[in-house]
Amino acid sequence: MVNPRLLCCSEPSCRERPSGKTIKPVQSNEHTTTMRPTPRSTAELDRLISEPSQEVMRAVEQCPGTFAVLGAGGKMGFHASLMLQRALRKLGRNDAVMTVSRFSSPATRQQFDDAGFRVIAADLSDPQSVADLPLAENILFLAGVKFGTSNQPDMLQRMNVDMPKLVAEHYRTARIVALSTGCVYSFTTPESGGATEDSEVDPPGDYARSCRGREAAFEAAADTCGTRSSLIRLNYSIDLRYGVLVDIAQKVRACQPVNVEMGYANVIWQGDAIAQTIQSLPHASAPPFVVNITGPNVLRIRVIANMFADRFGCQPIIEGDEQATAWLSSAAKAQAMFGEPGVSLTQMVHWIADWLEQGGETLGKPTHFEVRSGSY
Repeated sequence: MVNPRLLCCSEPSCRERPSGKTIKPVQSNEHTTTMRPTPRSTAELDRLISEPSQEVMRAVEQCPGTFAVLGAGGKMGFHASLMLQRALRKLGRNDAVMTVSRFSSPATRQQFDDAGFRVIAADLSDPQSVADLPLAENILFLAGVKFGTSNQPDMLQRMNVDMPKLVAEHYRTARIVALSTGCVYSFTTPESGGATEDSEVDPPGDYARSCRGREAAFEAAADTCGTRSSLIRLNYSIDLRYGVLVDIAQKVRACQPVNVEMGYANVIWQGDAIAQTIQSLPHASAPPFVVNITGPNVLRIRVIANMFADRFGCQPIIEGDEQATAWLSSAAKAQAMFGEPGVSLTQMVHWIADWLEQGGETLGKPTHFEVRSGSY
């Protein structure tokens, strides 16, 4: 049976699978709506992504005490910090959100200073630096490494396994939401609808295994200290400056081949991903609360390439054939708890196409979502 959330195209050439099987074209669950205006600057984009929903504000209200975002200098950190800060202000709480990162870029440090955060430069992989951090009651742990680690197992161990142990020990009395990845699961078929939180965790590749080690650090802290945590298995967050959809859009627009061997993916708007991450704070528990955060549909990469080609008025160059499996997650649990994401795939495609056409900045950080080996 084909999962009703599988977004496919109807051309016969797109339906054929390498195995000879076919996937019937089905309708997306998205409704045609008027597109919201595209941000015209990075500042507008920051405000759009960081707008706290009523559900986010209720979650923050349920979490008394101070908030800290660790690994704040990463791709999601600034927006997560802003959303927390805006929610606190709307609730009449004047606590400063503590933001911790190495802040090796002066421009990034200045961005956080200008936004009014309590900014602390620290190496979270250094035991003494972590021991010196002020305590807080509510922690968003976003730190870790992925790219450039294919031949650096020691770095993966230090940053994705040992560092979480330090954080879990230091903040053992706090609520902790720790960002993980859907890559901890095995590959699964698109017809399955994706791995659930109860699926086997047998990830391919050193990076994914190190992420499973990150989760194990919080599981161990729960056993030994009663540390409460929520583990967020995320894939894939979408900004207008980076992400799976931006990777595809840039290739289509530049008439470069789009590889479809990793033929399917899940995506979620970054504002929705952060909102659901914050909503997971009150659910922190020992043993850890585990939830997949992603979009409601299994998306076919070939279809997404065609959507952008239609928008840019060109023909996509498709390379390779879809394999039978991909890294896919079911968001059923998150949707039952938090509702469906507020930003649809159609809206994301519209925004990204507009953003690129108007010359909006991009981060130049490809996701390498098409990599099947697990080495980055």
